Amino acid sequence: MPDSQNENSGKNEWRLQHYMALCGVASRRASETIIAEGRVSVNGVTVTVPGTKVTLKDKVCVDSKPIQFEAEKRYVLLNKPAGYVCSLSDEKGRPIASDLLKEAYSERLYNVGRLDMFSTGLIIFTNDGDFAALLSHPSAELEKEYIVETSLPLPRNLAQDFMHGVRVDNVFYRCKDAQELNSRKMRIVLVEGKNREIRRVFESREIGIKSLTRVRIGSVSIGDLAQGQFRDLTAHEIKTLKSLCNHTEKKDGIYGYSY
Repeated sequence: MPDSQNENSGKNEWRLQHYMALCGVASRRASETIIAEGRVSVNGVTVTVPGTKVTLKDKVCVDSKPIQFEAEKRYVLLNKPAGYVCSLSDEKGRPIASDLLKEAYSERLYNVGRLDMFSTGLIIFTNDGDFAALLSHPSAELEKEYIVETSLPLPRNLAQDFMHGVRVDNVFYRCKDAQELNSRKMRIVLVEGKNREIRRVFESREIGIKSLTRVRIGSVSIGDLAQGQFRDLTAHEIKTLKSLCNHTEKKDGIYGYSY
C-alpha cells in the first residue's frame, strides 16, 4: 500500500482524482477529465465531480472496470519514435506511445507530459500519480532540452529572439536557452512548454522543422537509448528529478496546488 495513503490527516481517505492516480489510472489532472466525462463510478453511482472523497471500502470503477492500488510503482523512460501519440487512447486509431511498453510491464502506465505525434525523444511513463503531478506542474520549472533540425537555414537572431520572447497569435513564448549548433540545427531548453511551442515559433518565421527531438528531461539525458527503446529510471534519477522541481510549499499534502 502506498506511503501516501495516510496523507490526509492520518485518515485512509482520498479525493477521487488522487485515488485514481494512486491506482495508476492517470495523473490527477487527467483523472479530473475522466471523472467529468462520466466514466467513473463509486459504489455503482456515476460521479462527475472531482474532489469526491473515497476510502478503501468504496468500489471505484473506471469505464466499468474496478481499480485498485498498484502493487509496485514504475518509472520508465521511453525514447518515443515519430508517429506515436501521447494519450490514454486515440479516437483516430493512431498508435499510442504507451503500447510500446505493454509487453514489458503489466502495470497501467501513463505519460508525464507529452510529445506531439511527429516529435521524437524522451518521455517518462509512470503509475505514480504524485510523481507525475510533481513533475508536470508549471511551478516545477523542470528543464526539457530539444534538438531541432530545419529544412532551411535558421533565420538570423532566432535563438536570441526566442530567449527574449516571441509573440505568436497573442500567445507569448520564451525559452530558457537557445543555441545555434550549425546553420540548420538549434538546441533549445524549455521550462514551461506550451502546446507545440517550438513548432509555432519556427512556423512564425516560415521555417519548416525537419526533426524535433527531446534529448533531456531535468537530469536525465537520452544517452544511447535508441528510438522505441525504454528503460527503468534508477532510484538516483527519480530522487534527482524530484529534487529539481521547485515546489516551495505543500498544501493538503499535494505540493502547493489543488485539484
